[in-house]
Amino acid sequence: MSATNTIYENESVTPEALAHLGEGHIAYVKQVRSEDVPDLFPQAPKIAPGLKLFALHAADGTPIMLTDSREAAIANAWSNELQAVSVH
Repeated sequence: MSATNTIYENESVTPEALAHLGEGHIAYVKQVRSEDVPDLFPQAPKIAPGLKLFALHAADGTPIMLTDSREAAIANAWSNELQAVSVH
């Protein structure tokens, strides 16, 4: 028996195409520090430093919502018919 390793490369996938992959269907949940909130959500009120929060982002990276629980972020994704994935 022999093993064959096959590598597929698709040079036709552009960075722009990757940026739109999952658009409108996938969102991701990412843990963020309260110190990072002003960069992600400029309209958010000032938040005390040192807090662990969770941000829901569209597939293209656009911030959607901020919450203090991962479960709330996932529930928001589901309520908007988005498949939530976690980013570590």
